[in-house]
Amino acid sequence: MRWIAGIMVLTVLGSLLANLFGPSPEADPVPAGGFVSSKQCQECHAKVYEEWSNSWHAQSWTDPDVRALSNDFSNTDCIDCHAPKDVFSTGPGKRVLPRGDRRNQGVDCLACHRLPESMGGGVAGTTDHTGAACRPQLRTELARVEYCGSCHNQHNTVDQWEASKYAIKGEGYKDCRDCHMPVRSDGAGRSHHFKGGHDMKLVRSAVTLVAKRDADKILVSLTNHGAGHAFPTDERSRAADLFWRKTPADPNQSGGWTHLYRIRDPYRSEVDIPRTLVDAGETLEVDIETAAGEGPIQVALFYKLTPYYRDMETGEAIPYTQITEPSLDAQLVHRVEVGP
Repeated sequence: MRWIAGIMVLTVLGSLLANLFGPSPEADPVPAGGFVSSKQCQECHAKVYEEWSNSWHAQSWTDPDVRALSNDFSNTDCIDCHAPKDVFSTGPGKRVLPRGDRRNQGVDCLACHRLPESMGGGVAGTTDHTGAACRPQLRTELARVEYCGSCHNQHNTVDQWEASKYAIKGEGYKDCRDCHMPVRSDGAGRSHHFKGGHDMKLVRSAVTLVAKRDADKILVSLTNHGAGHAFPTDERSRAADLFWRKTPADPNQSGGWTHLYRIRDPYRSEVDIPRTLVDAGETLEVDIETAAGEGPIQVALFYKLTPYYRDMETGEAIPYTQITEPSLDAQLVHRVEVGP
């Protein structure tokens, strides 16, 4: 009986270890056409390949911030969009599935352009071109917002766009491609840099910051006038913070700030933190009442790619209600000065 019980214990233990340290996922089957790597696209599409290879789509699996926030992808929900199967295999607008191969290529050419066997294999393009080596097939889905939404609506970015003025057909209409895949200056197709939250020029163009003195307080207004979605959006790891301080005598002084307001969409587990995103076209208004009679002050908006401020000695996350100074990884978006 003892050896039977021992075998049972070993069987259960073996099952647990297999779940934790099991073999790497098998490679996905290759559809007709034999496209197995984005490298195959480079010879004919050198400019696009170069843009993509320097984009954050290409780094979606290797980005150190992503690895840290996903606990090295032990949070397996993150794999779906950071190493997705071909969008066409599940259908535009539907959540993608995680793939088992070429994960270090992130969101690559094949993820967006490869067609499954059920659609005849080959690659999708914005035009039919039977004379090209890859013979792309026209698929109008590539130009639709829903196509980006297969990954980028996991945090409601497409829903935010649909509620904005930019989604209204007409003169002011703009979709994802207009900001994130603009037509190249030479007119030769659209950029594949996929600029977004890592591009501070784009971040700065999304919002304006205004502060003015009014009686016994200072009114601070942050307007999301340039983004077709909330600010910041898409990743709940993004955050922005408003700070203020007395204008220092030394313009290069880095400290002396007081935290005013946090702008972020919290994770589902952070039930005690409110959603404070600034939706497209909306203005956030915050008062600084303690600044009355303080003389000239500065108000600044800082932006972070990761949400948490951490204690410099322990590395522990600091609750947003205890934030004092901008952290070293916070990037200045806008700063304005208010006279006495």
